[in-house]
Amino acid sequence: MFKKKFLKLFRSLIKLILPLFYKVLVSLKLNRRVINFLSEKGYFSNKSYDFSLMIKNLLCNNKIISLDIGAQGGFNSDNFFPKKYNIFFENVLIEPIDSEAKKLKNEKNVINKGLWSSKTSKKLYILKNRLGSSSMFEPDLANFEIHNIKEEDYEKYKVTQTIEVECDTIQNLLSQLKIDSLDYLKIDTQGSELEIIKGIGIYRPLLIKLEAHIFSMYKGVAGWHKILNYLYDLNYIAIDWKPIGSHNTRAPAEIDMIFIPNFNSIEGGKIINNSKEKFISLMLIFGQLNLLKIIIRKLNLKYEKLEKFEDLYFN
Repeated sequence: MFKKKFLKLFRSLIKLILPLFYKVLVSLKLNRRVINFLSEKGYFSNKSYDFSLMIKNLLCNNKIISLDIGAQGGFNSDNFFPKKYNIFFENVLIEPIDSEAKKLKNEKNVINKGLWSSKTSKKLYILKNRLGSSSMFEPDLANFEIHNIKEEDYEKYKVTQTIEVECDTIQNLLSQLKIDSLDYLKIDTQGSELEIIKGIGIYRPLLIKLEAHIFSMYKGVAGWHKILNYLYDLNYIAIDWKPIGSHNTRAPAEIDMIFIPNFNSIEGGKIINNSKEKFISLMLIFGQLNLLKIIIRKLNLKYEKLEKFEDLYFN
């Protein structure tokens, strides 16, 4: 009782203090930096939990089958979720740049090729001074200002080499590897996301994380709404997005998006129910607690252990 009264009083005081504090930040030109810092911390609030034991019990020694397309730096190299959960994944890593693929030699399944909507050969634009920005699409100088790229840094985005890359589809690749089902799909390919999704074939992952360009810094990249529409037609819905990098627009120029099967549709519900233990595990790993509780109730997944956990993102 005392704790509740204290929290109520504290929140009231914060509401009074914050407007004054904000004016100080604006005058010091620090408001966006502080807001971005707090947003980043808030986004990953649920990292303070450790769901490892729960996930271990859910999976019963099974692995979450993962396809990481654009695996430069290794699986989960951006620390989008805590590395303590990496042990629960069995990964196939796609990296078309030879030098980067060789760095992944300790990984089990590394495929040194590209993926596309069909079996084909594509030109890859290599940016030696910023290798992670290499793409199947040529950089578009006209949009650099929107991405808040300073003129003195333009040289870093200069194409230093073009190579021909053999490409195949997700469907063909996983079939050749004799992988029957895919649980987690991650695509970070600097603009090729839609073309790659078009080659997904019969596979229906439980969770998809991909990079979408609202204002692309590459020529000819499909609008991000086309990704949403295509996945929506496959019975997927967007449940989260996180800004990437700097930008001079109020909307971010690029975002990481997370999609799951549409639990409000019959087909989406079937996908989840067919692998409910892996689905619950992925949602725990990605910190999607409140939504997971709703889906558990809607689909009658019968998992009560989550009720004691509060989703700290909404605090």
